[in-house]
Amino acid sequence: VQLQASGGGLVQAGGSLTLSCTVSGRSFSTLTVGWFRQAPGKEREFVAADSWTTTTYYADSVKGRFTISRDNAKNTVYLQMKSLKPEDTAVYYCATYWRGNVYLSTSYDYWGQGTQVTVSS
Repeated sequence: VQLQASGGGLVQAGGSLTLSCTVSGRSFSTLTVGWFRQAPGKEREFVAADSWTTTTYYADSVKGRFTISRDNAKNTVYLQMKSLKPEDTAVYYCATYWRGNVYLSTSYDYWGQGTQVTVSS
């Protein structure tokens, strides 16, 4: 299984970015895919997840600003980020869910390489 994350970059506070995560090697239509982020000196934290049942999950810190969605035809999950804040600066990772609590990184088995998001004030 391989995950390719892309779309990161430098943006000013209040701006928007959309991240993409393309998955190969597994039946995408039955996958739950999550996004996590890790800022320097901090632990990796949950951002959002999209279940193959169409249920979505969000961290409280991004609710109302981030939207996760998928395109099964493209084997891709998107993370649309709006009203970005400097505290959103981190490396963003996508991962495939395995089992357990969807909010925990230990519940995910395969990870992408990460894409850097930097929000300037």
